[in-house]
Amino acid sequence: MNNKIKVILVDDHAVVRAGFRMLLSAEADIDVIAEADRGESACQLYLEQQPDVLVLDLSMPGIGGLESIRRICNRDSSAKILVFSVHDEMVYVDRAMSAGARGYITKNSAPDILVSAIQQIAAGEIYIEQGLMRNRPLLQDYQTVVDSLSAREFDVFLLLAKGLTAHKIADELCLGYKTAANYGTQIRSKLKVSSVAELTHIAMVLGIMKR
Repeated sequence: MNNKIKVILVDDHAVVRAGFRMLLSAEADIDVIAEADRGESACQLYLEQQPDVLVLDLSMPGIGGLESIRRICNRDSSAKILVFSVHDEMVYVDRAMSAGARGYITKNSAPDILVSAIQQIAAGEIYIEQGLMRNRPLLQDYQTVVDSLSAREFDVFLLLAKGLTAHKIADELCLGYKTAANYGTQIRSKLKVSSVAELTHIAMVLGIMKR
């Protein structure tokens, strides 16, 4: 039991939670330790149970998923939260990842995607469902742009992909804040993206960061 991944399921539909629980109960390395039907309960359960991964819907009554992510991450910066939502638009992915989530998949994804996402997030990795990046440039286009980055731009790109803010990047690389922010703007412009989630995905699909 001790080496199992402890999971809390958060969704306002009991039938959906039951389906999640049934699916995950078949996995030898995953243990669903609690459930919640709204964000307020999720925040309290997280503090009490200290799960390895919190699987969270975004659309719920009360404070909702995004605010739940913010509150939990403000209490525990190492929280590992996987969003499992009906929303497949990048604006939701961006907001969830910016709030502190470590992964995002949709409820239309294959069952094994949920299992893989939980396992990889528990291992400290970031997981964004591949299909969410549709209508983006081809892989070779990303590679060409990344290859053209200067050494300093590449350093900033990696730190941005890991979720660091411009302030933290400035400290990490001994740069001025404005310089770090400008690098970030240039990199997003070159890759034609606007969010941290997209930068993270690019780093993962290129093999620069582990999925």
